[in-house]
Amino acid sequence: MKRSEIEYKIADLKADYVRLQHDLEKLEYVKGILHPLEKQLIEIEEELKTLNRMLDEISE
Repeated sequence: MKRSEIEYKIADLKADYVRLQHDLEKLEYVKGILHPLEKQLIEIEEELKTLNRMLDEISE
């Protein structure tokens, strides 16, 4: 994967993460079910870690 592709994917995931956090806050307010969104946030965090490692390896 090219550096620009990794950076684009990271930016996309960060946008998704922010959107999900906002949705999670809304659900907390109305006492909704949080587990599915929490799981998605954790998955995005893991993918971001992987992509950042890949980006670091390309930079070296």
